[in-house]
Amino acid sequence: MDKIAFLDRDGIINYDKGYIFKKEDFLFRKGIFKLCKQLQFYNYKIIVITNQSGIARGLYTELQFKKLNDWMLNEFTKRSVLIDKVFFCPYHPDGKIKKYKLNSDLRKPNIGMIKEAEKFHQIDFKRSLIIGDKETDIECGHNAGLRYGFLINKNFNNIHFSNFKSNQKFNYYIFSNLEDLSKKIEKLN
Repeated sequence: MDKIAFLDRDGIINYDKGYIFKKEDFLFRKGIFKLCKQLQFYNYKIIVITNQSGIARGLYTELQFKKLNDWMLNEFTKRSVLIDKVFFCPYHPDGKIKKYKLNSDLRKPNIGMIKEAEKFHQIDFKRSLIIGDKETDIECGHNAGLRYGFLINKNFNNIHFSNFKSNQKFNYYIFSNLEDLSKKIEKLN
């Protein structure tokens, strides 16, 4: 069974400046490489799951997304970090591009991308986690039955999860930065 760390992209791997599809606009978040190395040290496989509604909105194409993704993965590889897989959802119900204008099980907080990951890994849900910067990321982890959810959001005082509460099966934590999250992961392992 594999321990998986599911990471959101925009807001966790890179600073979220809105609809990023060019490497010139992509700025890695402070502490992301250190965090990923720590996750690998504790035997987590790292999988990125990211909503990319900019594709449905016609702001960039799947090809542009994939080109940026390849560059991003190469940057991780240069730093001895293996990202096992990247899953993305190009769909949005308000999309302008007809083939992407739909509700999709892939779109977080739905668990479609985690179900896709199950095709490649035997996921140990009791020991796996999700890291995101939006409530929908954490809700996705809860909905999928993961053990932990970590929300990174500097406005954490304004975050309220109405759909669930921490319990013995799912615990969530809120941090303002990746460095504080890293300390918590060390304590949990």
